[in-house]
Amino acid sequence: MPKRILVVAAHPDDELLGCGGTVALHAREGDCVTAVVACEGESLRYGPNGVGQAEHTRQAARALGVQDVRVLGFPDQKLDTLPLTEIITPLERIVRDLRPEIVYGQFGGDANRDHEIVFRALLVATRPIEDCIEAVYTFDTASSTEWGYPRTFAPDTWVEITETLEQKIAAMACYASEVRPYPHPRSLEALRHRARAWGNQACLEAAEVFMTVRRTLRHGQTPV
Repeated sequence: MPKRILVVAAHPDDELLGCGGTVALHAREGDCVTAVVACEGESLRYGPNGVGQAEHTRQAARALGVQDVRVLGFPDQKLDTLPLTEIITPLERIVRDLRPEIVYGQFGGDANRDHEIVFRALLVATRPIEDCIEAVYTFDTASSTEWGYPRTFAPDTWVEITETLEQKIAAMACYASEVRPYPHPRSLEALRHRARAWGNQACLEAAEVFMTVRRTLRHGQTPV
């Protein structure tokens, strides 16, 4: 049976940097994927007219096979000026409406403050009182997770994305304003290297990695 998948990210492009290949696998399997981007992600760097990030997000989603994209529109790099409840509330509403079974979110120890805050809000929105949720995972975001300190991202789950790596790269290319020249971690070539390096740790050609926040087995389910 198709599963309901929710991806929550702070900024445009975070949603695919961390789990774009995995999301593409979900879409190929017929799962219902919803991507939520908390911040508009452009006004701080590019001015009030921006660079069209909302359209870039839709293009990237189409490249991954994602039909449902929701941009909450919070101001970029200003989440720490808002009460946490303002961020929790729309996420709780989405969780109640969608009843996702698997949730992917930003790692809370990233260098970027917005990532940390969205993670804290997601922890509240996905509390075990929402009995639909089977698993909550956090993902590695290039040019943020590895630049945080202390470096506490310790993956426990590897997902092979050999078949969808180039799909992920094509989706990242939709974010023309965010792609950097090699050897920056957000260059297309570096993203290929990153996927292969993670994959090699588990004898895979390419992979994305996750930390398990919580995994719950119910009604006689057994680990697989």
